[in-house]
Amino acid sequence: MGVRPFFRGAILAPWPNRVVDGKYTFGGVEQQLSITEPSRGHALHGLVSWLNFAVVRQAADRLVLAATVEAQPGYPHRVTLEVDFALDAGCLRTAVTAVNAGPNAAPFGVAPHPYLVAGDGRVNDWTLELAAQRILTVTHDRLIPLHLCDLDAGDLAVFDFRTPRTIDDTFIDHAFTGFDRDDEGMATLRLTTTAGSGVEMIWGPECPWVQVHTADQLVPSIDRIGLAVEPMTCPPDAFNSGMNLNVLEPSGSTRASWTVRAIDQLCRPLRN
Repeated sequence: MGVRPFFRGAILAPWPNRVVDGKYTFGGVEQQLSITEPSRGHALHGLVSWLNFAVVRQAADRLVLAATVEAQPGYPHRVTLEVDFALDAGCLRTAVTAVNAGPNAAPFGVAPHPYLVAGDGRVNDWTLELAAQRILTVTHDRLIPLHLCDLDAGDLAVFDFRTPRTIDDTFIDHAFTGFDRDDEGMATLRLTTTAGSGVEMIWGPECPWVQVHTADQLVPSIDRIGLAVEPMTCPPDAFNSGMNLNVLEPSGSTRASWTVRAIDQLCRPLRN
């Protein structure tokens, strides 16, 4: 089996996105993670992507997998994960439960990494709708977080998709927050073609962030062929900022869920 390209379909834990320089301090102890994004010098997308998962339960419409992040240099904690996938009326629903199986408190965050495809064409051709009020700005070269800003501010309107519009050639690799949620606390991102076909991603309040990336690549055949949409429990570099970071006490647990669905179907994410 080859290497999964560009984290396609991966579960990102115990942190999503980047830990800048792979360095952080937790519980008064400085830690150094392996640098897994050499081009930018960061620890990228956690430790789970390359784990072997065991099947816990399996049915025609449901699959539950389990894996363990073992204590290691840079992350001296043992965390067990259970990932529950369910198919229902054109929807793929996913829930991740994490349990701290070690003796000490552990920092933790999680996200998925799907690439959404609205239909024919590429990212440039599709219409994006995301009712987010704020964006985390980043440096151009290394995508290091800078400031949390309102999308109404200055030249950030290029990233404002509260009113649906075509993505065109806009480059996006940013975290958004401050969502308009429905009465059940759900946030929704919609991606559609001009013909009206498309896909939605829906997530609950346990994910106050979403990373959106236009999947720009130097190879034309794979450039911008899907939109990465990653609902996150914490923002990039949360191991340093502490923003929305879950701290799991020994035997403590946390759960997050999200749904990908065809727009002409009806379903809701698995509930906590």
